[in-house]
Amino acid sequence: MTISADDLLLARAARWEASTPDKVFLTQPHSGGQTSDYTWRQTMDEVRRMASHLAGLDLPRRSQIAIVGKNSAHWIMADLAIWMAGHVSVPLYPTLSSDTARKILEHSESRLLFVGKLDDWPTIRAGVPAGMPLIELPLAPDTGAPRWRDLTARSAPLAQIPQRDPGELATIIYTSGTTGAPKGVMLSFGGMVAAMVADSALDVSPQDRYLSYLPLAHSYERYVGEGVCIFHGVHVYFAESLESFLQDLRRTRPTLFCSVPRLWMKFQAGVHANVPPAKLQRLLSIPVVRSLVRRKVLKGLGLDRARYAFSGAAPLAPEVIDWYRRLGLELLEGYGMSENHSYSHASEPGDARSGYVGRSRPGVETRISEQGEVLVKSPGMMMGYFKAPEMSAEVITADGFLRTGDRGELDAEGRLRITGRIKELFKTSKGRYIAPAPIENRLLSAGLLEQCCVTGASFAQPHAVGVLAENLRALLGSGRLQPAQLTPQLMSLRDAVNRGLESHEQLEFIAVAREAWAIENEFLTPTLKMRRARIEERYGPLAEGWYASGQNVIWE
Repeated sequence: MTISADDLLLARAARWEASTPDKVFLTQPHSGGQTSDYTWRQTMDEVRRMASHLAGLDLPRRSQIAIVGKNSAHWIMADLAIWMAGHVSVPLYPTLSSDTARKILEHSESRLLFVGKLDDWPTIRAGVPAGMPLIELPLAPDTGAPRWRDLTARSAPLAQIPQRDPGELATIIYTSGTTGAPKGVMLSFGGMVAAMVADSALDVSPQDRYLSYLPLAHSYERYVGEGVCIFHGVHVYFAESLESFLQDLRRTRPTLFCSVPRLWMKFQAGVHANVPPAKLQRLLSIPVVRSLVRRKVLKGLGLDRARYAFSGAAPLAPEVIDWYRRLGLELLEGYGMSENHSYSHASEPGDARSGYVGRSRPGVETRISEQGEVLVKSPGMMMGYFKAPEMSAEVITADGFLRTGDRGELDAEGRLRITGRIKELFKTSKGRYIAPAPIENRLLSAGLLEQCCVTGASFAQPHAVGVLAENLRALLGSGRLQPAQLTPQLMSLRDAVNRGLESHEQLEFIAVAREAWAIENEFLTPTLKMRRARIEERYGPLAEGWYASGQNVIWE
């Protein structure tokens, strides 16, 4: 596959600036329900002005410049400006601890930090190395640093966009790190657009709309919310806040929508809170009202115009996928990693199989190792880990395949099913190995639990620790529901799941956690993946007593 300089994101943005200057590219919401639109002409004018300012700072060529903040129009503008000025961007999650922020800023050798929209600037600020220059983006908290609008107002727009080479380093994406310290994934300019150049089957155009809310510091959102949208000229909307998310979704009515399993399950729980599952199923079985019910539910979610709806970043229970399909929304799963810029596998409309993440995308090769590990060679492959050649060599085979660390299998049609993580396997005291992910998916599919972790190394049988669904936690908190009322349902859930498992896999009990798992308490990564080590550290000391109690359901 050949990628030319004209395929790169900077060149594509300049193309839309020239061909459709007055078409809106970015829509930024503000508190109070107001929005600001930025056409391609306005967007690129600001980008050119900031690039001119950066070029005048006399930084060494190809310096690292970091961005921290929630998704916003100016986050994307800052990224483009960094590239236009000849530098390398380093995105940081807006929820990082000060210690992790400091480690990334120092390890990446970043020379400047763009500060965007944040909920907790003091925490991030404590991690910024002394003397590091800052630039304050619109919507950012007061940092005392020079402001984007002031700098662009007094900078002439850069007339000539420098040509970046496809093989040149574009960005360093630090993995969120479910285990160990974050690693800096180096992506080239060509690697960032490899998916768009190789995969012409995706029918995307400037008439499409996309809601960007998953962190742009993550490869998945960077690939779609920035890359695909710039490459194809898609109109990008942003979410104002967590509280306004559903309103933002309804306002956008996206034709393209990507999310993670936890949110798809929250949507489902929200629908069931208004229409009990049995009643909804009954309504969907009546031909004369089925279409009306589907439209009403999807419109309420803001997804009635969605042509493509994807789930990624973690496995989603097949039962949840089937539930959305009964609503008329063909929920497709995708699979990828930061190390291949999320370009690996995806289901296609009309060819999806529940529980499978689809076939290899064009240009991607897949094989399963003797140990059952998924190995992938992708045109979006990273250049390696920043300043870690030995670590890079460990994950890339001699013939160029990425060791994903995921266990998987292929069906007769070449569709891939992820069965767990190689390192997540644990051994019981009986000497039998347990793969937790498939069991967790079965537990979550019933809707009683929002999060769960199957564990139990060194015990005769595994157990599950789970967090109740949000609506149930609210009822318990208000006193309208008591734990004793839920215990029989949780016992039935355990029994139903166990009936589908091998004897050595069957759960001894379900323990209900008192505290919800969140990014803030470090039970989840910034992309909402479980930190198993943190969960086992928190609940491990309680496990022996739980087993000794002999109960099937335990309330912490």
